[in-house]
Amino acid sequence: MFVLLILIYFLRQYKSASFAVRLLDALQMVQVPSWSNTEITPRSLQIHKVSGSLTNAVFFVSCPSIKGTTIVLLRIYGPSSGSLISRPRELHTLHVLSSRYHIGPRVFGTFENGRVEEYFESTTLTPSDLRDPKISHWIGARMAELHSVDIEVVEETSPETRGEGKGWEIGAKKNVKSWLGPAQEVLALPSVSEAIRKEFDLNGFNKEWHRYMQWLSKVDDVHNGSRRVFAHNDAQYGNLLRLTKEGIVDHRQVCSRPAPIFPMSHLAALSKIIVVDFEYASPNPASFDIANHFHEWSADYHSSTPHILDPTRYPTFKQRRHFYTAYLEHSALFGGSVYRKKDLELEIQKLDEQIRFWSPATQAMWAIWGIVQAREDVEGDVRKPEFDYIGYARCRMEGFRRELKELGL
Repeated sequence: MFVLLILIYFLRQYKSASFAVRLLDALQMVQVPSWSNTEITPRSLQIHKVSGSLTNAVFFVSCPSIKGTTIVLLRIYGPSSGSLISRPRELHTLHVLSSRYHIGPRVFGTFENGRVEEYFESTTLTPSDLRDPKISHWIGARMAELHSVDIEVVEETSPETRGEGKGWEIGAKKNVKSWLGPAQEVLALPSVSEAIRKEFDLNGFNKEWHRYMQWLSKVDDVHNGSRRVFAHNDAQYGNLLRLTKEGIVDHRQVCSRPAPIFPMSHLAALSKIIVVDFEYASPNPASFDIANHFHEWSADYHSSTPHILDPTRYPTFKQRRHFYTAYLEHSALFGGSVYRKKDLELEIQKLDEQIRFWSPATQAMWAIWGIVQAREDVEGDVRKPEFDYIGYARCRMEGFRRELKELGL
């Protein structure tokens, strides 16, 4: 515990010698493989801070001068994330996905406010990568794999508690409900102007949200609804890694369950992309997860205005159709339906409509998230934050209300 508290204290000075000392103590305390070598010194560490992570501080840690020392990923949780994420649940999810389904990184050790996890030799995708047809195909394949995970296994339900509304709730509904209170607390802080409170109008939002949920329950019923899946819910380009070692398909690159024989090109697509950061993973409609990914096409978290989403960059139907085709074909690989060409086109049209229905939910969830994330900056009256969470929430809330109008609500 002492090591952890000192490590957090020096977090903003991660290039300092003091940070390296505390970090090495932490790595050895949790007994990270290959880091017990007594020849490793704080001065031999190389610490690289990863940009673009909005919830946590993320670092790549290496010791190239000592042969055999693996690179690891250090994650320090953001100060406001406790209001948004259940860390015990997240660790449980990571364990199930990694040990049973061979998806995602292994966790080597945890602190009260962070963890050390497996590092993949890879490059993080960029905004332009999402628009590359080949890469978009790979992402569709990966999402199909994750959506094949049995919700009941992750949620550890019993035969009596299986199913939506019994053993688990849809993440979008659950998150908005649980985050709305903390968001209202942030907007009630003295440094928040009355103009901002009126602009967000969370009481009005709550009424809009419930009206939208009631409408959604009619168009998304048991006969025509979007398939419930275990969803990532945050498939932005920073959480998608492209492996740099071509041709390597290890135990976590392919699903371990029996599947019909498919062309090698299908399996190859699964060896290209690694999905990380399952903090917000939960049961959700498949259409929610895909709609959220499409909205991430509109983001550039490394631009001069990283908090602003550009709706003109949302994928065209041609680009969406390309993604849907990969997604549906690979869903068949993991036990889903195999469609004939005519049926595939009908399924694509149906999926696109379901995504239009669930799209406002992704905007609403991240709007409320942005307000909660702004707490530290609002409390400190920070005029020029590293990331403008209030501005991001404003952009998302505008998107939510705009899309409700487009649906006639």
